[in-house]
Amino acid sequence: MTSSVFPSAFGGDGGETVLSVSGLSVTFRSGVQAVRDVSFTIRRGETLALVGESGSGKSVTALSVLQLLPPSGVTLSGSVSVLGTEMVGAALPVLQTVRGNRVGMVFQEPMTSLNPLHSIGQQVEEAVSLHQPLRGPALRARVVELLTLVGLPNPEKRLNALPHELSGGQRQRVMIAMALANSPDLLIADEPTTALDVTIQAQILDLLRDLQRRIGMAVLFITHDLTLVRQFAGRVCVMKGGQIVESGDTAALFADPQHAYTRHLLASHPSGQPVPVAEDAEDVLAVETLKVWFPVRGGLFRRVTDHIRAVNGVSFRLRQGETLGVVGESGSGKTTLALALLRLVQGDLGGRAVFAGSDLMTLPRPALRALRRDMQVVFQDPFGSLSPRMSVGEIIAEGLRLHDPLPEAEIRAQVAAVLEEVGLPTDSQDRYPHEFSGGQRQRISIARALILRPRLIVLDEPTSALDLTVQAQIISLLRDLQRRYRLTYLFISHDLRVVRVLAHRLLVMRGGEVMEDGETEAVFAAPRHPYTRALLAAAFPDQDAGSGL
Repeated sequence: MTSSVFPSAFGGDGGETVLSVSGLSVTFRSGVQAVRDVSFTIRRGETLALVGESGSGKSVTALSVLQLLPPSGVTLSGSVSVLGTEMVGAALPVLQTVRGNRVGMVFQEPMTSLNPLHSIGQQVEEAVSLHQPLRGPALRARVVELLTLVGLPNPEKRLNALPHELSGGQRQRVMIAMALANSPDLLIADEPTTALDVTIQAQILDLLRDLQRRIGMAVLFITHDLTLVRQFAGRVCVMKGGQIVESGDTAALFADPQHAYTRHLLASHPSGQPVPVAEDAEDVLAVETLKVWFPVRGGLFRRVTDHIRAVNGVSFRLRQGETLGVVGESGSGKTTLALALLRLVQGDLGGRAVFAGSDLMTLPRPALRALRRDMQVVFQDPFGSLSPRMSVGEIIAEGLRLHDPLPEAEIRAQVAAVLEEVGLPTDSQDRYPHEFSGGQRQRISIARALILRPRLIVLDEPTSALDLTVQAQIISLLRDLQRRYRLTYLFISHDLRVVRVLAHRLLVMRGGEVMEDGETEAVFAAPRHPYTRALLAAAFPDQDAGSGL
């Protein structure tokens, strides 16, 4: 990402007020007051960031602007005015005129926001035709123009593509095209880059800056990533418990935060050093020229015509108590590499991966099943990987019951002990995943992996969806467990700041191949490959890679 900043992205042009929120309060039927007496304004051409942890009221505030909260069970008071039009209590025709026309919105997860059954062309067409009298070739031309504007490659050829056929960054570009379809006066961007790689994040923010400069729109930017706030917003409001606890110019607030909670957020970035590895540590995993190729079939007889080389000739060694960080953009082969080592991927496998004296690539299924107790995995989305129908105790004990059957009383005792190790109450085992926060659910996932006392744990983006303060807690927990049990981690992430404080060595992947590998600090200090330098430039746009946050 470039470090230059367009003037419109910061202080605004001193023009008219686009959004005025005054005394906004939102109370749910349960009695929870999600937003309390919130007030702020945004002028044309200005970017205001709302920051805070999950549950602080950021997204509820944003949804209140367009009155998108459930009509029943929610009580709103105060005023929300868009260019002089009052939104609180407005009739549906008034709301429909503003939604998607005067105000566009980009949601956090485009895959759940886009209709999986409709092509992207149809969905952008709908956003245009609801507010403009365009039809036929004129409508199609406008859709192509919008997709070109947001930088989607080959837009004319992509009109019939379904959302799952695009990458995460491309799907987010489609969402932005829909939000900008009618040249809105205000764009609400709710965590638009959270799940994206650093290079894609940089592209999306550059795109928003450029579009803001072109059409002069105001932006309400909602995020928990303070690094992005510093780069993108002119003013910032810090929310906690539904209230704005501090607000002001971004540069001044970062330089001299007044509220204790703001100081806490700013101090919550990843920090510390990897746990030292014993000099006599033995190899736990030795990988030699590993490959995972997926066949491409075509023709009448579905013969193999080509291969997708998802992983192509990757080699590394991993010692006991060591963490190997694997980084790269989406599609680089990071997760496929991990799934191949766990033998959880279908495809043409090649090379060697020696673990506990056995080659995982050729090991028979019965022997592999027995060895899996020593290889565990923690996934990116704990809510998706934890069964909602099972109690926490059942989830954690599932592997124990499979590999080491014990009396029920002993199983409950071991579950209670591992819950305590990951910082959760021992009585949590009788509750269900939906009763816990995101950070707590990730602790449950770690407990599930830890209870079998494995030698190797694969961590696939375990902190990417978490707030900075929760990230810091999970990093501290992983570091403490590694120190206590000499655990070996294969840590997959697109967050280079997190990788730096956990990983001893770094593997940089692109297109299924290793672009660079080496000691983490050496790679950060003097990256050799241009691709590594591009990743670091995207992650640390305003400073060199070695200076931290």
